[in-house]
Amino acid sequence: MKQLRLGVLAGLFAVAGVLSWGGARVWDTVSTLPSVPLAAPVVLALIAAVLLATALSLRSRLRAQRERRPGAKGVEPLMAARAVVFGQASALVASLVSGMYGGTGVYLLMNSLDIPARQEQAIYAGSAVLAGAAVIAAAIFLERVCRLPDDEEQGTAPAV
Repeated sequence: MKQLRLGVLAGLFAVAGVLSWGGARVWDTVSTLPSVPLAAPVVLALIAAVLLATALSLRSRLRAQRERRPGAKGVEPLMAARAVVFGQASALVASLVSGMYGGTGVYLLMNSLDIPARQEQAIYAGSAVLAGAAVIAAAIFLERVCRLPDDEEQGTAPAV
């Protein structure tokens, strides 16, 4: 399994942002621009919280297992691999979604801040970008937690 690369995530964010900005510009000239839902940043923040909770849980269980504490609950390799795959998929999707809302937010900031409803939409879009960044940070943390000790020496992929 390959490690997440920040360059790939930044590239996805940038491409989605540019396409979304252009799409918002065209859509607004043809018709009314759809609103940014309040649920967007909320759902992304929930995903970030789940990823962070998973990472913290796995980290404490792995630490207890390494220290050979009595009654320590081990971590199955397949469960760790599933957690890493979930984190990587979440980071990729969050990068695309954050780019989409980022491009829409930039369009709203450049053209429509005199309308109160558009100001609110720009705030929702900015919040979605921040929540997407939190998802990416939590996914990278989860990936680091699930890394095997041999991986740190070689700098290769996470635990599978």
